[in-house]
Amino acid sequence: MTVSTIGTALTGQDKNGTVSGDTSDFNLFLKLLTTQMQNQDPLKPMDSTEYTQQLAQYTQVQQTTKQTSTLQEILTQLSTQNMAQASGFIGRQASFDTPVSGLSSTGPAQWGYKTDRAITTLTATIADASGKTVATRDIVPDGLTGAFAWDGTLANGSKAADGAYTLALTGIDANGQAVPVGITSTGLVQDVVGSGASGSVTLGVNGTQLPMDKLIRLTAS
Repeated sequence: MTVSTIGTALTGQDKNGTVSGDTSDFNLFLKLLTTQMQNQDPLKPMDSTEYTQQLAQYTQVQQTTKQTSTLQEILTQLSTQNMAQASGFIGRQASFDTPVSGLSSTGPAQWGYKTDRAITTLTATIADASGKTVATRDIVPDGLTGAFAWDGTLANGSKAADGAYTLALTGIDANGQAVPVGITSTGLVQDVVGSGASGSVTLGVNGTQLPMDKLIRLTAS
């Protein structure tokens, strides 16, 4: 099989000579390969095996590119399907397995917490998206489970900017021992956003997007 014949087979020309979208790249490759053949050292010509290897390498790159494109299309379709399914979550109260919650001018950042045993003191530390602590609060424990909401008020009386904030809780029992505290983010689902690039879907809660794969509970609003 000649180089020309191989080029036709790989580029997918039809009977009318129409070629696929990969033709320009492949033709450039053939030109470079032909130029290499024309300018090779007559005393040390490249053997056919080397040409075959170059063609095989190019074909592998083409196949990888096509596979990547196909995978991208599949991810986009999955994202669309997941968005359609998640649209039913809008308007419902949700809990997420994450300490991140959204603060906005229309509502406070909200969390839930749970401990394995009774605690006597509970301290909340709130950090912004950069990890900087912006507020601390002492919470009166209410059994093994409870809720905490922060309206964004800072120590100087001003309001924190809208955005995502992370809560950390330190629990101490009657013996002065630290008690692990589980934290969930809660709020009303307001919108659904899909990412075609990764196929992921996030749920908008109080202005902050939270991963749908972190969703652990839904209740009627």
